[in-house]
Amino acid sequence: MKEPSSASKLIKGLEGVVAAQTSLSDVDGENGRLLYRGLPIGELVEKSHFEEVTFLLWFKKLPTQVELENFKETLKAQRPLSELALRILKIIPTTTHPMSALRTMCSLMGSLDPRAHIVNPEESQRKAYHLTGVFPTIIAAFYRLREGKEPVQPDMSLSHAANFLYMMSGKIPTPEMEKALDVYLILLADHGLNASTFAARVTTGTLSNLYSAATSAVGTLSGELHGAANQYAMEMILEIGTPDRADSFVNKLLDEKKKVMGFGHRIYKTRDPRAEAFRQIAADLCVKAGKTEWLEIAARVEKVMWERKKIPCNVDFFSAPVLYVLGFPPDFFTTVFAASRIAGWSGHIIEQQLDNRLIRPMAEYIGPQEQYYVPFEQRK
Repeated sequence: MKEPSSASKLIKGLEGVVAAQTSLSDVDGENGRLLYRGLPIGELVEKSHFEEVTFLLWFKKLPTQVELENFKETLKAQRPLSELALRILKIIPTTTHPMSALRTMCSLMGSLDPRAHIVNPEESQRKAYHLTGVFPTIIAAFYRLREGKEPVQPDMSLSHAANFLYMMSGKIPTPEMEKALDVYLILLADHGLNASTFAARVTTGTLSNLYSAATSAVGTLSGELHGAANQYAMEMILEIGTPDRADSFVNKLLDEKKKVMGFGHRIYKTRDPRAEAFRQIAADLCVKAGKTEWLEIAARVEKVMWERKKIPCNVDFFSAPVLYVLGFPPDFFTTVFAASRIAGWSGHIIEQQLDNRLIRPMAEYIGPQEQYYVPFEQRK
């Protein structure tokens, strides 16, 4: 095997490799900071909401009052599912994982759009509105179908977050529940060149359309080393069951060299700023829901992980009980992640289109050389 040149040195996972430039978000791993278009994520959580943050990510500035109202109305108009789309959603087996259902429906949205094949930033912006508006409707409808219930039609008087919860339960959420989901949607909206965003940009680089790129991203997000970690974090908390079992449960996982979901991050070296925001929200919601044992379990798991590994929790750990209290089953957690991240994916897709180059890295060949074709009768 020939030795790779220094210029083609293999870097597994592309760790530390700069593969794109973006102005959407700055993930500062050394200092534990996250900025959207230069604005600290904590300030946006405190003062803004998902619709305004999405405008910021797409249009590079905070909107005026008129711009924001127009933006909200445009987004709301995309909420309803067509009769044909709903009929097809009802055909998908209810045993299907929700992320697989969302991936299928994301691709279907492209099949139903007569302008899907047109690729330019203006058309992509229109499609971005469509997917961002309709994702919660798809997710909530599939959840209700799985429960043997009819889907709830969107309420155009409600915010993006409140309507999402309303379509899930059929009940208007409390302001606390609305705020909690809104914070989740803000915190997960973008995060640099993560795996699913990279997948979206790779697909976009071939001059494929936004529906194709978003479908690539949804498929990538579904893996347990990316978006599905929040599902497994909650399932771990539920499996532990009571605080007195937490220490032995986590120690056993570590002794067996198994991964403890909700801990560690490829980029953040000190803390995940999103996790800190969720900590208080989880505490408030769990207390109101009478589920304080989850907080105690989480505290014990955190303590063991820090004492043994010095690894802080990431966004998945405390966002998991938040989503669970809000009424999302664990296997739907990653779909909620996608309903948030579609804002960031769309921004990156358009950014890629504005300065596109086919993304085509090299692969180091490590197979045999100088082989010869052997006829059937001579093979052993």
